Amino acid sequence: MSVVLRGGALVSSLAAVSVSVSSLVGLAAVPAAAAPAAPAAPPPVRPEDRAGDHLTFVVQHAGSGLDGTYEVSCHPGAGHHPDVSGACRVLDANTRWGRDTFAPVAPDSTCTMLYGGPATAHVTGIWAGRPVDASYDRSNGCEIGRWDRMVPALPSVDSPA
Repeated sequence: MSVVLRGGALVSSLAAVSVSVSSLVGLAAVPAAAAPAAPAAPPPVRPEDRAGDHLTFVVQHAGSGLDGTYEVSCHPGAGHHPDVSGACRVLDANTRWGRDTFAPVAPDSTCTMLYGGPATAHVTGIWAGRPVDASYDRSNGCEIGRWDRMVPALPSVDSPA
């Protein structure tokens, strides 16, 4: 048996070896802790969820030729809308699993006090298998951005100068 100086303390090499081996044996007997599972990516919207995609857009105060009631069905595209394929394309682009495509601006949002005009829209129907009842306006910068993300489903409206 030899004696080793470690950090100012005398340690028997035989004792150090037995402590090291017993530590390893103890670790081998303990199963490794399961790593937390990474959240799986949510599944895409299923084709059967898309079968009933049908929305009605009622637009008011948007200006000459823009006001009216527009019907849009997607998957396949159909309806009485000036740009059915564009409307379906923007709706698909804004659809994310687990998020409301038509969600209002969060109440605690800081928005510019930019007025985008008196245009309003009310959207009702079914989208991605869920009921829709959403209102849009252009009363501030956040609402203008929310509206503009839905163009051409909603009409492109120039803000007043």
